[in-house]
Amino acid sequence: MTETTPAAAPRAATFTTHSPATGEPIAAHPVNGPEEVSAAVVRARAVQAGWAALPASRRRDALLRWKKALAGDLDTVARAIAEETGKPAGDAALEVVLTLEHLGWAARNAGRVLRRRKVGTGLFAVHQRASLVHRPLGVVGVIGPWNYPLYTPMGSIGYALAAGNAVVFKPSELTPGTGVLLAETFDAAVPAHAGLLTTVTGAASTGDALARSGVDKLAFTGSPGTARKVMAVCAETLTPFLAECGGKDAVLVTADADLDAAADAIVWGALSNAGQTCAGVERVYAVREIHAELCERVVRRAESLRPGAEADAPYGPMTLPGQVAVVERHVADALSSGARALLGGPESVRAPFVAPIVLTGVPEDSAAMAEETFGPVVAVNQVADVDEAVERANSSRYALGAAVFCGSGRAGAAIAARLRAGAVSVNSVLGFAAVPALPFGGAQDSGFGRIHGEEGLRAFTSVQSTTVQRFTPPVVLTSFGVPAATRERAIRLAQSLHRRR
Repeated sequence: MTETTPAAAPRAATFTTHSPATGEPIAAHPVNGPEEVSAAVVRARAVQAGWAALPASRRRDALLRWKKALAGDLDTVARAIAEETGKPAGDAALEVVLTLEHLGWAARNAGRVLRRRKVGTGLFAVHQRASLVHRPLGVVGVIGPWNYPLYTPMGSIGYALAAGNAVVFKPSELTPGTGVLLAETFDAAVPAHAGLLTTVTGAASTGDALARSGVDKLAFTGSPGTARKVMAVCAETLTPFLAECGGKDAVLVTADADLDAAADAIVWGALSNAGQTCAGVERVYAVREIHAELCERVVRRAESLRPGAEADAPYGPMTLPGQVAVVERHVADALSSGARALLGGPESVRAPFVAPIVLTGVPEDSAAMAEETFGPVVAVNQVADVDEAVERANSSRYALGAAVFCGSGRAGAAIAARLRAGAVSVNSVLGFAAVPALPFGGAQDSGFGRIHGEEGLRAFTSVQSTTVQRFTPPVVLTSFGVPAATRERAIRLAQSLHRRR
């Protein structure tokens, strides 16, 4: 009798992440396919039932325990972020701190924002008692980005959990370790509800599987092109979809602005995280009286900054290798179209690092002004006045964030009100990012829907309206037994009352 060796079980597909700075491998992760993703959703749905049944105060306490655990593990979490993205450790730690602010706010305010509340009934329903309540959706899918792998997706994850949902999270294939660590810390901090937050890993196919998995809503952060593809999949099952798709944010600088403050903020907003910020500064419109002086101050601050992998570097490498080519294309197109490089140029690109690039006189129809660059490049263009600045800022197909630098905060707020942007800072950049109570999101190619704040909590709920009849009305208009003459008198009475109001 001849013995045969049993065939080895097929090995699960994996992928390996690499350091953006050195190219060295970091870790291997599984490629979760449709079966694994569906299993995660089924498990999350089972756990969610118990989570949703808890009083809001119990969910608050559980989420605050998680926040406390994340705060205790801040260095570990920041290290994971820095390793996968290449950003400096200090920037990664700041990302964790901002995330904790939002998680704490969502945990503490969900009960107040989402509790049942009474509403007025009006004349025809005076016999009814009316109320509405925001109920959890069930299981929320979240597809996160690589540039802020904790802060950005937690704008959906933390708020969805606070609203009573379970979450299945698909982090970027560039930063899966951060997502895995996030779910592990939740299970350790809230073991009674382990599995409420599940992380699945993989690239586009895993995201596609999540969109098809039967989640009750999908929150996505990424490019407009990818958002359209994911949204098309969601449309097949009418799965609600929330999208944050980047920006081409503008800064407007008036003649009476504090130019030192403006220049400092512009440089940080354009170069921090290697310019890989959806609401970062990419366009500046300065009135002609101060344009030259502002450019001089921007260049003076930017020219001393050099990216690197060192702990004290102001910013690190491009996290996504392919983004280097986008930066090169935008800079080359701008210069060939008549723009001037005040600092840097094509020679600034030394992959995976890109040194600061400051341009001026960039044509408004060039790629550097019309498309998201997502790199350490800023264009400082001259305008005749504030009206032209507003017009140019609003001409973009993106509408995410913006900033105004002005001598008067009140005047700056008036200019901000004219801007087609989801969030505007006056005399600072990205001021809204650190305010958990403020909703965040954009329009057009920047996506739709809101995270953060009360709107962010409600975004992960469905509204149920309830009426309870308090007494039988003299005339029951919702009955076929009402005589026509009686119905007519009621209608004429209502008509007369509304004519007087």
